[in-house]
Amino acid sequence: MSTMLITVFATCLLLGAIVGFLSGLLGIGGGLVIVPVLVYILPLFNISTSDVMTIALATSLASIVITSSSAAYAHHKNNNVPWVLTKKLMLTVSVGALVGAFIADSLSANSLTNIFAIAVILLASYMLFSIKVDKNKQNINDSLKLPSDLLLRAIGLFTGIIASLMGIAGGAILIPTLSYCKMPLRHTIGVATVCGMMVASFGSVGYIITGWQQPNLPQWSLGYIYLPALFGIILSSSLFAPLGVKLAARLPVSTLKKFFACFLILVAIKMVWQ
Repeated sequence: MSTMLITVFATCLLLGAIVGFLSGLLGIGGGLVIVPVLVYILPLFNISTSDVMTIALATSLASIVITSSSAAYAHHKNNNVPWVLTKKLMLTVSVGALVGAFIADSLSANSLTNIFAIAVILLASYMLFSIKVDKNKQNINDSLKLPSDLLLRAIGLFTGIIASLMGIAGGAILIPTLSYCKMPLRHTIGVATVCGMMVASFGSVGYIITGWQQPNLPQWSLGYIYLPALFGIILSSSLFAPLGVKLAARLPVSTLKKFFACFLILVAIKMVWQ
């Protein structure tokens, strides 16, 4: 194995540790960190800047597949997934994620970067100013403001497309949307986790298809997914997430979230500026 591959793997081990720790501590999706970091570091290893954004999105989604699958199973065991509602969203988020990968393949690197940065600014702003959700509601039948089936499927399609274009699971979109509809918090998280698993899986497949036999991709790529970076992120993120969860009880998480949101906004602005 070449020195470059070892260096990429080691660097992404560190990235995965940071992502896992922040996910456990702040409850944020790893894609919001993985994508901008990969965009900055991969060109240092002679990876074409014209493909680096797509590679970052694809690799981020692939890293989410394993973590979201285990989380979805855990939520199912704890009866946090209202399957009647979830099944309505699963199909359309999957289709949306697949479509999003094909859209990403057709866009320029600058367009993808701008879409990602603008979406991050919006999501980080929500994180910064979000209102606390009532955690006491526990019955899905109390969710009287749920939209129609057609609108739910449209929300799923939109979530899948945007999440695939951002390299995230989509929980940052679904959770506030379903919370606004007065769904109990544990159910919104359960739905978002299962749908995130579908987004990551189908989005990854889409990026494999669209990147298959692309001429300028680095060695050890599966479509647009860069395997050395993927394995590094997966290995360390799963180890450091429990550490973040433990520290969450001791640290002022709400204050840290606000600082992190401000940091994300600055990163997004810098990406657009460049």
